[in-house]
Amino acid sequence: MKAHTKETQATMTPSKSLDFLKEGNQRFQNNLKANRNLLEQVNDTSEGQFPFATILSCIDSRVSAELVFDQGLGDIFSIRIAGNFVNEDILGSMEFGCKLAGTKLIVVLGHTSCGAIKGACDHARLGNLTALINKIEPAVDAVKEPKDESLRNSKNLEFVDNVSAENVLLTIANIRAQSPVLAEMENNGEVMIVGAMYDISTGSVEFYN
Repeated sequence: MKAHTKETQATMTPSKSLDFLKEGNQRFQNNLKANRNLLEQVNDTSEGQFPFATILSCIDSRVSAELVFDQGLGDIFSIRIAGNFVNEDILGSMEFGCKLAGTKLIVVLGHTSCGAIKGACDHARLGNLTALINKIEPAVDAVKEPKDESLRNSKNLEFVDNVSAENVLLTIANIRAQSPVLAEMENNGEVMIVGAMYDISTGSVEFYN
């Protein structure tokens, strides 16, 4: 499989880009990697890059977007931060990826049993981590069940995963609210912004409608 070129990138639509990621994750789950020569792709991309998707995911060592979607060099922009939330710098990176570099899809990828989400559920406080946790805690408040405070912590993995899902949705809402550039591109059909959840126990990615 060759690296994307300007010509192949131009053929990608938001929905086609989404299909590419879904197919890649299916290959990953089945341990059937696409046949690609990475060293050849190094040469192919040495004078330019033409990725089709921008993926915001967690720093978790088990959730490498290139691996779980079976993509090669030059295929995706991968933005990683604990808790997969957005700030001004990440939004700027997304705007570069979509408006200037031509990606057609933004994926906000959460995952099950997320350590950053667990920290938010426990309202952890530690150095610079405190400011990061504060950005995720609105997702904790958005999950209304269970009401029993003794069950609203990292020991309740169902609650943790529900907060992870809510965090993805809040992040998407923040992208639309805080980036007029991306909101306009989405409204014009130039890009699609979708949420997804990676299951660390199965390797599967569930995309949200």
